[in-house]
Amino acid sequence: MPDSAHIKFTQTAPILRIFDVAKAKEFYLQFLGFQVDWEHRFGENFPLYMQVSRAGLVLHLSEHHGDACPGANTFVTITGIDDLQRELAAKDYTYMKPGIETLDWGRVMTVTDPFGNRIRFCESA
Repeated sequence: MPDSAHIKFTQTAPILRIFDVAKAKEFYLQFLGFQVDWEHRFGENFPLYMQVSRAGLVLHLSEHHGDACPGANTFVTITGIDDLQRELAAKDYTYMKPGIETLDWGRVMTVTDPFGNRIRFCESA
């Protein structure tokens, strides 16, 4: 068996499928408060692939057909879930009014993007 003492995973970046760049930016940047780290297209009139991030959470958003299926579910561990919920509520976003649910494993707030992808933010109990 190989020695795994030197293996270290440094980051995870789920890939979420998007279909409309303007709607994706409205949701991820304006509503959730992410920033664009970079954008890539293979040329003019090609699908967008971009990285967004906020407070240590990195997501890849892709218009490419084979990268991901719409309707993904991403589980994110968080501290400060009440602060995030208040921040989102204050934005009065037309399409999303997330609340916090208390479950056996923690307090969870779920948001769903315009493409059916869900992000479940969970603060441990």
